[in-house]
Amino acid sequence: MLMPKRVLRGRLKQMRGRMKGRATRGAEVAFGEFGLQALEPGWVTARQIEASRRTLVRFMKRRGKVWIRIFPDKSVTQKPAETRMGKGKGAVDHWVAVVKPGRILFEVSGLPEPMAKQALRLAAHKLAIKTQFTGRLDAAESA
Repeated sequence: MLMPKRVLRGRLKQMRGRMKGRATRGAEVAFGEFGLQALEPGWVTARQIEASRRTLVRFMKRRGKVWIRIFPDKSVTQKPAETRMGKGKGAVDHWVAVVKPGRILFEVSGLPEPMAKQALRLAAHKLAIKTQFTGRLDAAESA
């Protein structure tokens, strides 16, 4: 499961924050030929990322290459069930990646377009946000 190796002391428990606006960084397909782009804001958990990655790799059957463009570096805390209010913030439960609309989540290369589309569609089913299939900008312009 993806998670930070180390976190600075005092920085383990984070506030929830806001997901305002569109993604400015990581909004274009940079490494592969095709990508999966987020259409709405949300938190993508480390489990969702891993499930998507396994689906992609399994469908591709050792052909092509996969890039994961998001990393779960935000901690989400949870207090135990049936606990009274107060007594501080809960322990870290899981890790999430904050995703804004426009962000590229996964990239693939070395596959024909219909196959890449199918692979990314299967991976998208594992995520809790709406996504779309996208290609490289320079490839689209030259065609």
